[in-house]
Amino acid sequence: MLPLRKLLLSIVLFIFIALLSLVVLHLCFPLEINIPYSTIIEDKDGNVIHAFLTDDDKWRMKSEPSEISPLLKKTLIYKEDKYFYYHFGINPIAMARAMVMNTIRQKRTSGASTITMQVARMLQPKDRTYLNKVVEMFRALQLEWMFTKNEILELYFNLVPFGSNIEGIKSASILYLKKEPDFLSLAEATALSIVPNRPSSLKPGLNNDLIVQERNKWLARFRKDKLFPEQEIADALNEPFKVERYPVPRFAPHFAQRMKTEARNDIVKTTLDMKVQSSVEQLAGDYVKSIYALGIKNASVLVIENKTHKAVAYIGSADFFNKEDGGQVDGVRAVRQPGSALKPLLYAICIDEGLITPKSVITDVELDIAGYRPENYDEKFNGYVTVEYALMNSLNVPAVKMLNELGEEKMIAKLEECNFNQIKKDKAKLGLSLILGGCGVKLEEMTALFSMLANEGDYHRPLFLQGDTLHESKPVLSASAAFMVTEMLSKIQRPDMPSAWEAGRNVPRIAWKTGTSYGRRDAWSIGYNSKYTVGVWVGNFSGIGSPELNGAHTATPLLFRIFNTIDQNSSNDWRDMPFECGMRLVCSETGKTPNDFCTSTVMDYFIPLVSSNQPCDNMREVAVSADESISYCSNCQPDAGYKKKLYKVVPPEMQTFFEQNKIAYTRIPVHNPDCDKVFEEGKPQITSPVNRLEYLIDKNSPEPIQLSCDVTNDVSKVHWYINNKFLQSATAKEKIFFTPDEGKIKISCTDDKGRNTDVWITVRYVKI
Repeated sequence: MLPLRKLLLSIVLFIFIALLSLVVLHLCFPLEINIPYSTIIEDKDGNVIHAFLTDDDKWRMKSEPSEISPLLKKTLIYKEDKYFYYHFGINPIAMARAMVMNTIRQKRTSGASTITMQVARMLQPKDRTYLNKVVEMFRALQLEWMFTKNEILELYFNLVPFGSNIEGIKSASILYLKKEPDFLSLAEATALSIVPNRPSSLKPGLNNDLIVQERNKWLARFRKDKLFPEQEIADALNEPFKVERYPVPRFAPHFAQRMKTEARNDIVKTTLDMKVQSSVEQLAGDYVKSIYALGIKNASVLVIENKTHKAVAYIGSADFFNKEDGGQVDGVRAVRQPGSALKPLLYAICIDEGLITPKSVITDVELDIAGYRPENYDEKFNGYVTVEYALMNSLNVPAVKMLNELGEEKMIAKLEECNFNQIKKDKAKLGLSLILGGCGVKLEEMTALFSMLANEGDYHRPLFLQGDTLHESKPVLSASAAFMVTEMLSKIQRPDMPSAWEAGRNVPRIAWKTGTSYGRRDAWSIGYNSKYTVGVWVGNFSGIGSPELNGAHTATPLLFRIFNTIDQNSSNDWRDMPFECGMRLVCSETGKTPNDFCTSTVMDYFIPLVSSNQPCDNMREVAVSADESISYCSNCQPDAGYKKKLYKVVPPEMQTFFEQNKIAYTRIPVHNPDCDKVFEEGKPQITSPVNRLEYLIDKNSPEPIQLSCDVTNDVSKVHWYINNKFLQSATAKEKIFFTPDEGKIKISCTDDKGRNTDVWITVRYVKI
């Protein structure tokens, strides 16, 4: 009895010492696992669309647990380590059997390495010696201690070599079979499982027949042990094995490079839809080839799904591999000038501010604001225009006038809310030219801006990664303003409609806006419907312009082709008027609520309690003499001998426009010359020089300063004064000149009714 107790105590003591020794060794020689995996970019369906070599130049793509199918596990465990789930990293029985067999046959005929030991060897490769075998066994024990069996299996599948620089079942599956590992058949899984045992002689694509022979041997063993159903085995035996080394997926290169940098994960799960991506990529490439002879060599496209805010297509350039034309520049993130493409936001803000509605009438005439004199694209003016017409025709002067009335600060604040980063940086130096493209924007920012219009004025940052937790949502515009702008942008009868599409092609049911930057360097066309927002930029990354480059005729054809490909059967009734939006009758000549004198009205959208209710002031009842030669004010109106007549009110700027363009209009007769009442209303408006502006004059060749003004139609003569000293009299529309002294100067203009206006300027003489 005593010897048995001593034996048991000895065994317990041995086990304790052994375990204690393992703990000490584990603490002294910890197992460090730092596996550099290839960065792989996946589309929304989990397919690998791009991959990057590891730092040690391996294709080592990490498999997720869900990608290791039960079939794959079953095949591997049967083949490599039947007792994997039962041992503690080392299989003593297998080791004893291998030792006996190798001794009898005097050569290595049987191995005893468990899957865990193989993982230990792959983590720390060493020469095959007895000492290294002991180290390998110790590391296997550490692995079993630190990880679950399934985690060890994952390590095996991620590290197992398949020849050349391919490691891991996912790399082998994609590069040899062009499919994800969870889609492998029994025949394919068995064939790949035997390659790591003899990677030099069993190279897929080179030794396929030999691989099939070895595969069938293992399938026969599976049949013998009834590992899989008979029919499954039979199908696997008959399945051909046509394998070759395929190139690594290289789709969406700009997007992949960006996601690799920003996500910093081994597996980057993105929102890209490869069906849409491939179609748009092909369209962009083919389109640039068709316009290449015009000196236009690149294009960029971003497609956002409006409801989810996910980017589903991302084309940085027409050809990533075209180094000569800057193909590796990512045009989605490049800072460019937007031309007129920001105008929809301006008009939407003005609608929300109650300044305008679509039928509001504004003047498109020569404009001078603090020396800034914008011109329209065709260098012509249109006189009276509606807001709707101004936006549809992308008129510059009305846009500048509206921005001046709104204030640049409000416009810039909205752009900041929509994450326009360059505008945030430059806001201190931005002015009225902002609305004509005098700022820096990105295609990504512009596409998100228009997607906001499709989302009833709510801004959402574009999403590129699945499960993005940094989702932004901001109510930038009202749903009513977004709807009104969408209605204006979705009209087909527009000058920026490409003529070829009007003639017979299928015009997509979208709202869109174009833009052309100064010098014809950037052409934009951005459109949206209920499903997608598509942003298109066309131009040269070198910044060189082209006479043929403009948003309407260069960018819009590509936009239309994209919509007709990715959403050809889109509905035309996607623009639903918001509950808060209303409709009302307005005067067709002013866009204001009608009065008793209005003879023509139209329906217009408006926002109750926000849009202006100012009554129409287009017509004025004026007391005039019987022969209609003079007019009277209430102060000088006689008791008899006069009549009242309606006259259309024509502001001074429109009088100038009518006279310059020889357009007849009815003038209000001159005011009674015998009246001694002087009115503040209607005093001259000095258009040159500009109040509070500094003028620099060349000392060597001084140029005179122009004096000009706008006056009401009852004024025939004005009188100019410099520092309260009379200079000259002139007719109402006459432009005169004077050479000023240096310093601060007061300039006064008095009309023949005694009404006066003053401006102050500063003059400095410099060497130019």
